[in-house]
Amino acid sequence: MQRYLLDTSALLALRDDEPGADRVAEILALATTGAVRCYGCFVSLMEVLDRVWRDESESAGRLAYQQCLSLPIEWVHESEALLIRAAEIKAQHPLSLADAWIAACAAETGAVLLHKHPEFNPLKLAQEVLPFKLPAPPS
Repeated sequence: MQRYLLDTSALLALRDDEPGADRVAEILALATTGAVRCYGCFVSLMEVLDRVWRDESESAGRLAYQQCLSLPIEWVHESEALLIRAAEIKAQHPLSLADAWIAACAAETGAVLLHKHPEFNPLKLAQEVLPFKLPAPPS
């Protein structure tokens, strides 16, 4: 069965209806029917909460967090094996701490990492890159 791990950027693309939101929605719909398994890293929950809180409001951030929890996603939480895998990835690649955890979750679950970040490209993981958000046209 195909497995996907949604990076924070994929979750935010869905929430904000950015380019790639349709692909994220398609994968989640397949997960709802049991056709695929969909995973998320625990750190993405914090990143969504933080980002929306900072950009919009605390209540919007908390709502976004709850919405993530309601999705057909199996949330991968910290374990010793995951910690060691994240440290290995971080030691070998110039990634943020959060991205190292997310990559480790994809590796541990054998999932295709669905993301928008070029920092993940050098990793030896199955990946699907979503389109970037286009900048707003000048006024």
